Amino acid sequence: MQRLPIASPADWRGPDLLKRTDWIHTLAASEIDEIEQTLKRAKARGVTLATLEKETFPLATFPRVVERAHQTLENGPGMFLIRGFPTERYQAADLRMVYWALGKYLGTAVTQSAEGDVLGDVRDIKVDLSGPKGRGYKTNAELEYHTDSCDVVALFVLRTAKSGGRSMIASSVAAHNEILRRRPDLLEVLYQPFTWSLQNQNRPGDTPTYQQPIFTMHEGQFACRYIRTHIRSAQRYPEVPRLTDAQNEAIALLDAIVADEAMHFSMMFDPGDIQILNNHVTVHARTHFEDYDEPDRKRHLLRMWL
Repeated sequence: MQRLPIASPADWRGPDLLKRTDWIHTLAASEIDEIEQTLKRAKARGVTLATLEKETFPLATFPRVVERAHQTLENGPGMFLIRGFPTERYQAADLRMVYWALGKYLGTAVTQSAEGDVLGDVRDIKVDLSGPKGRGYKTNAELEYHTDSCDVVALFVLRTAKSGGRSMIASSVAAHNEILRRRPDLLEVLYQPFTWSLQNQNRPGDTPTYQQPIFTMHEGQFACRYIRTHIRSAQRYPEVPRLTDAQNEAIALLDAIVADEAMHFSMMFDPGDIQILNNHVTVHARTHFEDYDEPDRKRHLLRMWL
């Protein structure tokens, strides 16, 4: 099949995107005040995370921010950043409620693991990333470029680390087009199925692996899904076909392209940031971080899969 370059606003290079501000929204004082006042009223009425809906947490101005976010995610670079919520004023329980409420406007939360968590805590709890149940968001390890298993991933920054934890994002559309330019033969490999591990998240009796291409086109829309550790992890099962030389070469090229400073950009989080990524057209990574010793100062982000 003759592959063509994908013409899309999601085809960007990191240094160019850093010069733009159309994907960033800094909350105005009036927007912060509306969220804070609505939180007070919701708590006074006894609203909990379990009962919170848009109707029980009514916001008049935030939906305009959401509309811009949706347009940017679907028809723009595929990422959106909301900045400026004053996290220092609140305890974690209130911040969870605020974030859960904003998430109700952004999309529909889905579970992030076999535990059924829909509001996940991203922090280092010393999980072995290389183990069969390894999940990167429970470690302080460097995370390779990957996507998450949802349409949109959103992170709310409560506290940052003592050092490190830099967020890095690249366009998978740009990577696709660059592979087409350099090695069209390897691009075709990425459109063919790879065997992935379910990382012990499968139900009892179900197969522990599944088949999934890295690149797909559906009804004219491009989508990338890539978690190299899950592809490598599947190789521990003897019944799984070994990765071919072409498959290894294809994912190595993808890794090299998104890691190139000419392709990706990096940013340090600030408390109060909400980073929102379209997983179909972006891949993201994280540098290793060093935490504070004090428990109440350790790096802590809240995550939703939408």
